[in-house]
Amino acid sequence: MSEYEAVIGLETHIQLNTTTKIFCSCKADSWNEPPNTNICPVCTGLPGVLPVLNKAVVEKAVLLAHAMHAEIRPISYFDRKNYFYPDLPKGYQISQYDMALAHGGYFDLPMPQGYVRRVTIHKLHIEEDAGKTKNVNGQRYIDFNRCGVPLIEMVTGPDLRSADEAAQYLIRLRQLLRWLGISEADMEKAHLRCDANVSIRPKGATILNPKTEIKNVNSIDAVRNAIQNEIERQIREVEAGRRVEAWTLDWDDETQTLRKMRSKETEADYRYFREPDLLPVRLDDAWKAGILADFPELPLARRARFVEQYGLPEYDAEILTAERSLSDYFENAVRAYGGDPKKISNWMMNDVLRLINERGLDPAAMRLSPAYLAEIQRLVDGGTINLTTAKALLVKVEESGNSPSAIVEAEGLAKVSDDSAIRAVAQEVLAENPKEVESYRKGKVTLIGWFVGQVMRKMRGKADPNVARQVLEDLLK
Repeated sequence: MSEYEAVIGLETHIQLNTTTKIFCSCKADSWNEPPNTNICPVCTGLPGVLPVLNKAVVEKAVLLAHAMHAEIRPISYFDRKNYFYPDLPKGYQISQYDMALAHGGYFDLPMPQGYVRRVTIHKLHIEEDAGKTKNVNGQRYIDFNRCGVPLIEMVTGPDLRSADEAAQYLIRLRQLLRWLGISEADMEKAHLRCDANVSIRPKGATILNPKTEIKNVNSIDAVRNAIQNEIERQIREVEAGRRVEAWTLDWDDETQTLRKMRSKETEADYRYFREPDLLPVRLDDAWKAGILADFPELPLARRARFVEQYGLPEYDAEILTAERSLSDYFENAVRAYGGDPKKISNWMMNDVLRLINERGLDPAAMRLSPAYLAEIQRLVDGGTINLTTAKALLVKVEESGNSPSAIVEAEGLAKVSDDSAIRAVAQEVLAENPKEVESYRKGKVTLIGWFVGQVMRKMRGKADPNVARQVLEDLLK
């Protein structure tokens, strides 16, 4: 049997998180809205209406184009993409064709196995969304709420070589979109939609064989499974001596199967021509500079810097740069602390992330601010509180908004290092547990940890555990 490699390109549609739609004042987000309630004459294409471009759409597209190292054109045009489908009320979609906002570009995709796949960007343009069609019990229902929602369509070159690479690309793209603040990128809510073009060829060959397009995949796992399924199907077809046909395929996530929808369209089928109702987009230097003035350090670059500058393990750096707000929180806490960044990372990776996830918190809006986290670590460093108290203090600060020092003082949480106070409690513990004392004295010295725990419990975690251990060892001699 021959050895084959997959050749994969992805077409992604990214819903921008603008307040209004691309050419009218209807709300851009219709999630959970009743069907056909968030519409107007413009987005439903009634005769005589005129579209007006939403400036924020252009600005968000420029941010993504810059992140993708694409050439941003100073003049771009809108075009009409003509096709007939029940959820496209105008009979055409306003999109961009040969003179789109951006041209070219690439994205370097790091894979968990340690190599980097460079993914080229074939197309990056802005357009309006169509409506939604739903088939139920043999009847077709149309919801126009989504008509006119602003999208970026971004198409990669045929650069991906496996289903895992395709899934990783979507994971990194979703991270980038949220990092830039241009899309919620929630695939379940169709903020990020993906079609996959898949073909196979003998390993080492450079030809491009007929490809199939997989549609209706609504999660990253579904993309991975659908592509892997199609790769295996195409190999079976070729091995059986049959030709792979250029079909459009529908993925059924429940049955994990593909079925043919239709023959694949080509761009000639859409009969593009310039949109006569919209002026060209003229992106002058001043406007572009204003858009990019606060362009952030991107997640992969920040991940590398955290490893180099702060000496963090790659695992820590990966987790701490998953979301921009979490990354900013960590770096602000490190600056406020001024000590070993790994100590702050330890708090973030364990207790702070647990608090965020359990309570659904936004790191940028937490009352446990980066400065307060740094203050808690300084209290530990200075011996004012122990780690047990410090962990409890995180929750107290988040719930009250009060400073760690104020809570320690008000609740008397400072660590007790007084030998006489700890000795009195230790004597109580030993008196209450004669069997354990006897076992210790007969050689079961590991019980010392249990005795220390009992002292800590009685003193509500405020005892200095090192002093408690020394006192207990003296008393048990």
